[in-house]
Amino acid sequence: MKDCLFCEIPKAEVVIDHDLCLARWDKFPVSPGHMLIIPKRHYASVFEATAAEFAAFWEVIGLVKEAIEKVHKPDGYNFGINDGQAAGQSVFHLHLHVIPRYKGDVVSPLGGVRGVIPFKRSY
Repeated sequence: MKDCLFCEIPKAEVVIDHDLCLARWDKFPVSPGHMLIIPKRHYASVFEATAAEFAAFWEVIGLVKEAIEKVHKPDGYNFGINDGQAAGQSVFHLHLHVIPRYKGDVVSPLGGVRGVIPFKRSY
């Protein structure tokens, strides 16, 4: 697809190359070691993924963890997909964020991904 940031990723940026998806370091990392898993087929929503593409994501997550831990020593992980403009999606080629977390990187990590709506973070 023309003008899609993730349809033509230079081979030099690819850390993990799988038949159905690839992984690369995020260019604007939230934390050290932040990686993206990107399907090779162009589609915007996770709801468009095939069963094989879902399986590939989960297979590659393990490989991404190994790659991150060769360089960094995170204490945990957050995983995220922004699906749709209302959810913050700005690149309309599906991608999964693998975000390493470190003790003390925020005052309180309680609620994790629930923090996308700040007043609902604490429960």
